[in-house]
Amino acid sequence: MWYSLAFLGGLGIFVGIALGIASKVFYVKIDKRILEVQDALLGANCGACGYAGCAACAEAIVKGEAPVTACVAGGPTIHDNVGRIMGMEVGIVEPKIWESYCNGGERSERKYIYEGVEDCRAADKLFKGDLICEIGCLGLGTCVNVCPFDAIRMGKNHLPITDPSRCRACGKCVEACPRGIISLLSASDRILHFNTVEECLSPCRQACPSDIDIPRYIKQIREGDIEGALLTIKERCPLPLSIGRVCPRPCEEVCRRNLIDEPVAINSLKRFCADYEYVNNKRIPVPVLPDNGHKVAVVGGGPSGLSCAYYLRRLGYTVTIFEAEPKLGGMLRYGIPEYRLPKKILDWEIEGILKLGIEARKNVKLGRDFNLEFLFANGYEAVYISIGAWESYTLTKDESPDGVYLGTKFLEGASKGEKFDLGEKVVVIGGGNVAMDAARTAVRMGVKNIKLYCLEKRCEMPALDEEIEEAIEEGVNINCSWGFYRYITDNGRIKGIELQRCTSVFDEEGRFNPKYDPSERMTVDADSIILTIGQHPDASFVRPDERSGHLKLTRRQTIIVDEETGETSEPFVFAGGDFRTGPDIATKAISEGRFAARSIHYKLTEGHIPVIKRQKDLIPESQLEKLEGVDKSEKVKEKTLPPEERLDNFNELKETIPEEKAIYEAGRCLQCGIYCYNPYINPVKEKKKTEKKELSGT
Repeated sequence: MWYSLAFLGGLGIFVGIALGIASKVFYVKIDKRILEVQDALLGANCGACGYAGCAACAEAIVKGEAPVTACVAGGPTIHDNVGRIMGMEVGIVEPKIWESYCNGGERSERKYIYEGVEDCRAADKLFKGDLICEIGCLGLGTCVNVCPFDAIRMGKNHLPITDPSRCRACGKCVEACPRGIISLLSASDRILHFNTVEECLSPCRQACPSDIDIPRYIKQIREGDIEGALLTIKERCPLPLSIGRVCPRPCEEVCRRNLIDEPVAINSLKRFCADYEYVNNKRIPVPVLPDNGHKVAVVGGGPSGLSCAYYLRRLGYTVTIFEAEPKLGGMLRYGIPEYRLPKKILDWEIEGILKLGIEARKNVKLGRDFNLEFLFANGYEAVYISIGAWESYTLTKDESPDGVYLGTKFLEGASKGEKFDLGEKVVVIGGGNVAMDAARTAVRMGVKNIKLYCLEKRCEMPALDEEIEEAIEEGVNINCSWGFYRYITDNGRIKGIELQRCTSVFDEEGRFNPKYDPSERMTVDADSIILTIGQHPDASFVRPDERSGHLKLTRRQTIIVDEETGETSEPFVFAGGDFRTGPDIATKAISEGRFAARSIHYKLTEGHIPVIKRQKDLIPESQLEKLEGVDKSEKVKEKTLPPEERLDNFNELKETIPEEKAIYEAGRCLQCGIYCYNPYINPVKEKKKTEKKELSGT
């Protein structure tokens, strides 16, 4: 027995000594900060950081393998605590907001009845799910099940709904969704986002040149969230006050309500939101990131340049606008008449953009007062050129006679208060909106006899129908299918114009190639002629002995850029707006500016520009031929001044719709997706049905 005790005791002492030696030999020093960081973390072990729990995340942070902001579910407070432990500055981390791109739910038609495992991932593996729409929510709640914070629930229409107060933006739902319809987006992410072919886009969103989320802001109006609706609009358009007055509304042309009655007054609702801010003189704050140390020059202060500057500033850039004219605004200021866009409204809107911290240098022209070398030498790392298309085409190669005015110059002069000796008889040549603006401006200058001649047939005229109709109401005599033959002059002064019948404007391939019948001509007396037959950019700043000489131009003097990035043949020089496209609508120029801001941002921060599959053409599947379950309802229209009250002044032509009508009009929206839409029951019609039943006693 004693031998056994002695042996065991000796063995114990030996093992103890061996373990003591081993502990010294194999000792691993543990950084106490790991435990401190672990205690500071959220403790959810959600794995959103990419590590196997909070302990692994803490170790990675201390080792420098992960940033102090690695706990994405923790938020700013936890980031600050971890940064304090590590002795590091956290900086600004933009909060991300949960968003689902699908609005379908139970509205979507089914291919078959799915009775399998209640999991979206499993359902998606069976013929891509039971929905006809292959990008719609399957509604089985996988995102709900994987959320570690109970922030998601399924709504009545089988669409996920999130509780923002509980959501930690951990990303578990994003990973679990097999359709990719859930995203976590910051304010910057929204600015940088453009419609893609993978998204569920309503027809109106597809047609909007600025990619505005139209159903979203209309829904916000209907729910009474006017400020939220305006912020949604400003994610894509920084000039809603102006665009709400001048946009030709391509979105309304494809609105599905056209199949039943009239389109939703989308543009009027946008104007209503913008006027809410203006009338109340209450600038609704937009998120602006802290300065990031990068400087960008924007050449041209029109809608495209203002848009680029606005979104770059919101992304944290120091931006300077260089403008050739005395005031910013471009064609919005100098090409749109006062009665369509009052300049006090434009001034207020531009002031709000500049107040974000954007510098504007006016009366300086590219090629005359500075060049690209100057900009880069002064610390600007990228340049966006958006100089517009201000040079008008003429009808002859020779100098035009006295009394012939170029449309853009005429409108620019009128906006600056210049006086014109137009005489009693004015002829306007052209059939677009510029022609209508010129003719109607002449009306307000007191001219009684105004005749407009265009190549196109009435149904082919590019001007908006309502612009044409209002011009006719104001006394403009419109004559279609006539083209220029020659001027009639007396001692170098215009006395009239000879026209010839135009038989066709475009050839079989759709190219502009007018044909005439020389046997049918007529002469029209004129004291003045205003030409509105198109414009092109002034690219005289491009010189072979300067850096600008590397820029490539088309024969129309528009600039050639990489279609995927907007970058020119000169590195770090971008271009857009009418300088790239030729004359186009303002909302298109705004989109070009935001696209340039995106490209410049990635170029300067990541060194390359990610290419996206942008949705450009209408999605064929979304073009329905009929609607079911939708009642007719009357469209709200903006009140327009009667002709007799607008002929001798430049007072604003249309009024903004009041709030109660805006909410009613928002209720007409069907909240469409690619395939689905909400049924619409006319409340007035239903009320009459109920009253009829009550009277009949049934």
